[in-house]
Amino acid sequence: MGKIIVNEKFCKGCALCVETCSLGLIRIARHITPEGYHPAELVDPEGKCTGCTLCALICPDVAIEVYRQRKKGAA
Repeated sequence: MGKIIVNEKFCKGCALCVETCSLGLIRIARHITPEGYHPAELVDPEGKCTGCTLCALICPDVAIEVYRQRKKGAA
């Protein structure tokens, strides 16, 4: 299980991450940041994010951090 955090200070809402997420878990938010952009946001109520990092790799503004939860019993 994974999750992402979008740093709204850097995200310009280009939507490359939205297009890259094969599970469709990222969307462009309705609110506007102080910088004047609609940032990306994770929409994952069922916890389907795998933490694959594709969204972070495609982000030209390095605005996405990916976190993965370790499996129980993993070192």
